[in-house]
Amino acid sequence: MIDHSVLERLPVRTAHSHKGTYGKVLCVAGSASMAGAAYLCAYAAYRAGAGLVRIMTPEENRIILQELLPEAVLTTFDCGQPDWAKMEESFAWADVAAVGPSLGGEMWAKRIVERSLLEFDKPLVLDADGLNALAAMGTNELLTNRHSPLIVTPHVGEFSRLSGVPIQKVMKDVPGYAARFAEEHHCICVLKDAPTAVGTQMGSVFVNTSGNNGMSTAGSGDVLTGIIAGLLGQQSKPLDAALLGVWLHGRAGDLAAEKEGSYGLMARHLIEYLPQAMAGKAKQDE
Repeated sequence: MIDHSVLERLPVRTAHSHKGTYGKVLCVAGSASMAGAAYLCAYAAYRAGAGLVRIMTPEENRIILQELLPEAVLTTFDCGQPDWAKMEESFAWADVAAVGPSLGGEMWAKRIVERSLLEFDKPLVLDADGLNALAAMGTNELLTNRHSPLIVTPHVGEFSRLSGVPIQKVMKDVPGYAARFAEEHHCICVLKDAPTAVGTQMGSVFVNTSGNNGMSTAGSGDVLTGIIAGLLGQQSKPLDAALLGVWLHGRAGDLAAEKEGSYGLMARHLIEYLPQAMAGKAKQDE
């Protein structure tokens, strides 16, 4: 089970440090008219403790994201003629990458996903349309050829497309499918449901204890992806980042529901309550 004791895995903050100490996170997210996912992912990575966050997104999102999150570095591109050299520079800059939130299904998005899996040799979080692209291209070869840390974060619908297993069947054994997929494909599988389960490469599984139905709202998954990436940027081990990210995401949701109610809870609330969730260790130890 994943409970408050997972806070022991929080990365250490040192007295003498700078923004580079806490990692450079690249969020490859958003498509035309879908800037929100990029914002939520990058903002969550910052609030989870990352030192520097870069967003790689279509040019249409530039002004919106500069206004919403001026702390982020922006790398934008023309969807009709993507500048692959610029994209390669962004990946080379990063210590960790989160790829997929609201990328859409165009060819350029699929190519980014494929290249990130094959060429990015640092920790990678694959979510949302990144998973849909992976499912369309076939999981086995791409995952088999990847030797660097990978965390996939599907909800049950995305998992069904990845695995070919019907949704209703997945829902009957979320922990079992998370564990089997992770072991078979040599990754960490965060299978999002109520509750979420985290499967490991060794075939073990952890089931989360935090969270509530108010979190069933647009953008919630983008926030989780950003949290996990932010923790990875601070050199958390991949399993620690997954377990911490899942519990903190749910705990922030529980804190938000206490104040905002479950009906009006929005993804941005999860980020607002994240620092309080991360500070919970002291209260639990009292």
